[in-house]
Amino acid sequence: MDKKIQIRVLSIALWIMIFFSGNAISDQSDIVPVGEFSQHRMEDWSSKQFVDETVYTPAVIDGKKALEAVSQSSASGLIKKIRIDIEEFPFLNWRWRIENRLSGIFDEKQKEGDDYAARIYVVVSGGIAVWNTRALNYVWAQNSKKGDIWPNAFAKDNAMMMALRSSEDPLFTWHTEKRNIREDFIRLFGKEIRFIDAVVLMSDTDNTRNKVTAYYGDIYFSRH
Repeated sequence: MDKKIQIRVLSIALWIMIFFSGNAISDQSDIVPVGEFSQHRMEDWSSKQFVDETVYTPAVIDGKKALEAVSQSSASGLIKKIRIDIEEFPFLNWRWRIENRLSGIFDEKQKEGDDYAARIYVVVSGGIAVWNTRALNYVWAQNSKKGDIWPNAFAKDNAMMMALRSSEDPLFTWHTEKRNIREDFIRLFGKEIRFIDAVVLMSDTDNTRNKVTAYYGDIYFSRH
């Protein structure tokens, strides 16, 4: 197994297994905050470097607080270990924007093109059986069409990709997303799940040697 595959397939699985503990979040509120970037709160987020380092910094854009990501030929992410009961809180909500596009013609479905200006994904830990770990990736693609779905080039059995945004979407503009995680897992993996174990965000440009700046707004789960 080459270095890239080891990085992409096993690192997240082992990472989640090491960090995973505790009970599922379930209370009487209608939302569960995950990323409170509008308050510049970064506690409980951990960094993970795959290839060089994407720089994540609390920032102010258009007068509003957010998280800035600058990736230059790099691939590193931020992870928050948080166990969510998606029967109670099935919807993942967030805002994001990008300031420039990845250049060049490349295929995100191949290893050489597996780069995204922005992505957010949820992880279901396989525990000690790391090969059972699953990741559902929502990406801002460049050359794939909006709505495209495909297995990750480095982890075909473990990670599925869904292009929510593409080159059709405008730059310098906040876009609001809302996905039913429970339904998407059934659709993309053919299985029902009860809990997710972590949320990860990542801007990566290591394969295509690009540079990109993206911003992430608040991330939260909701009942409706």
